[in-house]
Amino acid sequence: MTADSAVDKQVLGQLLLMQSVVASLPDDAIIPFVIEGLSDIPGVGLVEFHADPSESPTPGCFRIASGSTILGELAFKVTYMGAFEPYVDHIRNFLFMLAIILDERRQRQLLQSREHELERQVEERSADLSKERDSAQRYLDIAGVMLMALDREGRIEMINKKGAQLLGKDESALLGMNWFENFVPEEQRSEIREVFGKLMAGDARLLAQYENRIVNASGQELTIAWNNTLIRDATGNITGTLSSAEDVTERRKAEERIQELAYFDQLTGLPNRTLLQDRLQQAIAVNSRTGFHGALLFIDLDNFKTLNDTLGHDKGDQLLQQVAARLALCVREGDTVARLGGDEFMVVLAGLSALENDAAAAVEMVAEKILTALTRVYTLGDIPHHCTASLGITLFKNDQSTVENLMKQADLAMYKSKTSGRNRARFFDPTLEFAVKERAALEDDLRHALGANQFLLHYQAQILDGGCISGAEVLVRWQHPQRGLVPPAEFIPLAEDTGLILPLGRWVLESACTQLALWSTRPAMAHLTVAVNVSARQFHADDFVDQVLAVLEKSGANPQLLKLELTESLLVSDVESIVKKMFLLKSRGVSFSLDDFGTGFSSLSYLKRLPLDQLKIDQSFVRDVLSDSNDAAIARTIVALSQSLGLGVIAEGVETEAQKDFLTASGCHAYQGYFFSHPLPLQGFENFMNRT
Repeated sequence: MTADSAVDKQVLGQLLLMQSVVASLPDDAIIPFVIEGLSDIPGVGLVEFHADPSESPTPGCFRIASGSTILGELAFKVTYMGAFEPYVDHIRNFLFMLAIILDERRQRQLLQSREHELERQVEERSADLSKERDSAQRYLDIAGVMLMALDREGRIEMINKKGAQLLGKDESALLGMNWFENFVPEEQRSEIREVFGKLMAGDARLLAQYENRIVNASGQELTIAWNNTLIRDATGNITGTLSSAEDVTERRKAEERIQELAYFDQLTGLPNRTLLQDRLQQAIAVNSRTGFHGALLFIDLDNFKTLNDTLGHDKGDQLLQQVAARLALCVREGDTVARLGGDEFMVVLAGLSALENDAAAAVEMVAEKILTALTRVYTLGDIPHHCTASLGITLFKNDQSTVENLMKQADLAMYKSKTSGRNRARFFDPTLEFAVKERAALEDDLRHALGANQFLLHYQAQILDGGCISGAEVLVRWQHPQRGLVPPAEFIPLAEDTGLILPLGRWVLESACTQLALWSTRPAMAHLTVAVNVSARQFHADDFVDQVLAVLEKSGANPQLLKLELTESLLVSDVESIVKKMFLLKSRGVSFSLDDFGTGFSSLSYLKRLPLDQLKIDQSFVRDVLSDSNDAAIARTIVALSQSLGLGVIAEGVETEAQKDFLTASGCHAYQGYFFSHPLPLQGFENFMNRT
């Protein structure tokens, strides 16, 4: 083949664009447009359209036929066959596509019967097209997409203005540049170059349409949608590729964002409830086929609302993000960690053992790993924070399980871990459903009890050496009309969870102060102090100090005889606010005792800052003080610590004389427990006082 018979990529680009344009033209504008476009083919002097071709085609004529239907022919007057010949096959391919379009339009014309209107449109369109005729480059530049030709080595042979804009360089600078070296991401170059080489050798099939990433001259990464064709010479040999391409970067980002909003939690980036349910359904189906077990874990953070109420929702959000990160590290890559909302998370474990006991053991190990990870100290800004979680587990194996039932079962199991003391994991048991219904009924009764005066106070004496009664701790009791006396362990956690602890705590404080004021009028009882337990939620309330002072003023009680018992859990967060409130009340005469000391998260630095008056040795240490050397050592240490800090110390849960003697020998001289007196109703306590 002579040098002047080489294929001009721009001419092929013109044909490619004409294919796209023809489909959008009115019926009678197609042939004039095609004649104009094909007249620019090298070596062509004139192109004519014959609607009624002769039976025997003459040289230089190309029939436009769809099946057995001949729609006409194009007669080319060729001035130089050497230049025209390389395009013969491309023209035939183009005319085959044109025949399909014309045949479809012809069928439509037969039905529409709009000959006169169409003739007018053809005339107007023909006039417009005659004004727009230009060179092949003009066709390329007006395209709204990038058009590019590569040679066998991957060098850019032709590119239009849109492509130059997309790649960030002038057209002249782009010509001759190697596409792979300059615009393909480095990590993909080797693989894509290998595929291109096989394509040029005829050893691979061309993928006509696909999307991939490129990097333009500015370093910007773009997502490009490609439409490709091979370039062949007159002998059929592959000489390169011709591609049209569109930048779909923003479109794909929008689609990804929509996907993210639909299926992922925006705060943590974890799958949301919708995606969780889908993956759980898939896990049920897979396990049903394989015979393996799966598990669903429901995780609820303990006392999360208290954190939000005291430190603010921004700190709460930080905690949730850190919890999400820790959960993701506790499971396998194929498992799912999701956030349902609030402080609730779920984990789907699939592909566990086919044996139930082995599967349960494996899940238990994961649960312990999660609980351990979640108890490590968090840093919220510059604030250290401790947090625990309650975890419920349900196993599943076959497709008889439903997503709704599994989520309900895991929720019930999580509630069981809450009622068992929190910071633990529990497996689902059908009896939990009954327990939840009971809890709901108890909550309704508890709300009613506040307005029905069903609560009363019991008093447990606090004794000094020699048997002198120094005061009493007030303990709330619920006298239910049907259930009888409801134990505090059943309704106090419920009051905490529902927020009813706030009105209940205020009632306890008011009742205790009222009784304190009455005792002050009796010489034999005027010296008694009253210790009132205060929950963390109560103390963190913004108006807590004002509440206490208002109750003292209204009741007339002596503030110096009121002792507020705080638990160590109160000290987990917002210590500055706690110290401020304690000093305000301390300045009015109110004293403070730290209850359950040694069981929580207290540090010596906290104890030095808090205006405490007393430490209380927890009954868990006192109970085994004679049989467990560790408990004995802890009790002695607490006594020594209180003495070094100038604080009083009292032991609760003293049940035997031997325990009392041990504590006395250790330096503790104040006691509380069944050895001296059970908690008693008011009259019973006053009788005990009189006897003593």
